[in-house]
Parts: sequence; structure tokens; C-alpha cells
Amino acid sequence: MKHYCITIPGNRVSEDGYRALVKSSRKVGNEFDIDKFEATTADYANVSLSAEGIKWTYPWEGETIDFASGLTLKAYPTEYKERRIACFMSHWRAWHEVMKTEEPAIVFEHDAMFVHKLDYGFILESDYDIIGINNPLMATRRAQKYYDTVKDRPQEIQPVPRIDEFNVPQGLAGNSAYIIKPSGAKNLIEATKQYGAWPNDALMCYQIIPKLGVTRRFYTKVQGLPSTTTG
Repeated sequence: MKHYCITIPGNRVSEDGYRALVKSSRKVGNEFDIDKFEATTADYANVSLSAEGIKWTYPWEGETIDFASGLTLKAYPTEYKERRIACFMSHWRAWHEVMKTEEPAIVFEHDAMFVHKLDYGFILESDYDIIGINNPLMATRRAQKYYDTVKDRPQEIQPVPRIDEFNVPQGLAGNSAYIIKPSGAKNLIEATKQYGAWPNDALMCYQIIPKLGVTRRFYTKVQGLPSTTTG
């Protein structure tokens, strides 16, 4: 089992966030190490996208209908497009690492922090290919409804909640912390080739990616750091 934290080299917010994540993991009693996974930086975002032979197809302004999926795609607040692309490419590379090692991994963004010790044995035994472990509060739109829907269900691992119309991409509560199996990584890579590159949490939606789940107990939460993507 690998544990990756996507960290922007030389970025103080990102480096400090990584250290806080590691400290929180030790505090709750986790016995695994969390390795830095060097993020794709904005300077190389478009070059990396082109080198992988994929295109960005998500709108930068307003909203469009993606006829291939039937989903309505609404632009994310983004001042620097390259930062949004770089975020996607960082996750894209992490998915490829999961495919290459042929073993599950936990992927963290640098703003995650642990609040409970993680025993992922029973999670890996589930039928889900990608499992979110992060508290949705402050991490996604309609966060309270997402939180309440999950907590109102008895299953310890359950399908991602449906909190909006069917044509709105819905998946994990952001991508700050998720467990991913090789089969899940394969589905994400194939979906990117079919639909194009989108913000990673939009692409990772139940309408496109099968076997998306969440844990009823939230093991991590976001630190509340300044965004390195939207600004």
C-alpha cells in the first residue's frame, strides 16, 4: 500500500501542509509513512498535458453540456488556468503510479489532515474501486447535505451520495484524501481519454466512474489552507 501526498516543490503553503498532514497522521496513531509526490507545476502544465496526448475539454467560463456524457459542466472559479491543469496532471500521474505498482494507494492533497486512525483493511476488502475518506465540510459544494446524507446511512462504506440533479457531476467530497485501487485508476485514465481532461473531482463522478464509495467515518478533514489552484 502506497501513501502519496501531492506537494508543490518550493511552495511554502504546500510544504507546510504536507508537514501538518504527516504530524496529524502520527498523532492519531497511523503506522505508515506518507511520501511526498512531487506535483506538476503550473509552468509545465500545458507541456505535460500535450505530452500525454490529452486535451482539456472542461469549460473555463459559464457552462456547457458534454454530449458524450450528458453532463452539464459548470466552470470552476479559476484565475490561472495552468494551476487547475497542473492539479489535474498531478492526480493523473498518481493514477499512473497506481497502475504501474499494481497495488492500491492513498492519494492526499497537501491540505488534508487526519482526525482518526485509519484501519484500511476492511475498506480494501469492499467492492469499491475508489473510496473517499475526507469530511465534506469545507471541502465541496452542498457540503452539509453531503455530510448528512452519508451520516444518515448505516453502511460503514457506501455509494457516494447524490445531492444534485443527475446531469451535475457528483463524486467524492473533493480529492483531498482517497483510497484508489488499480481498477479505479484504470477507469479514470480511460475516462480521461474518452471525455478529455477535467478538474479531477469533476471527472471522478459516479455518472462516469463506477464503484465510487465513501466511508461513513471521516478519517481526514481539510486544513483550511489558501488554495493553490483557484488563485
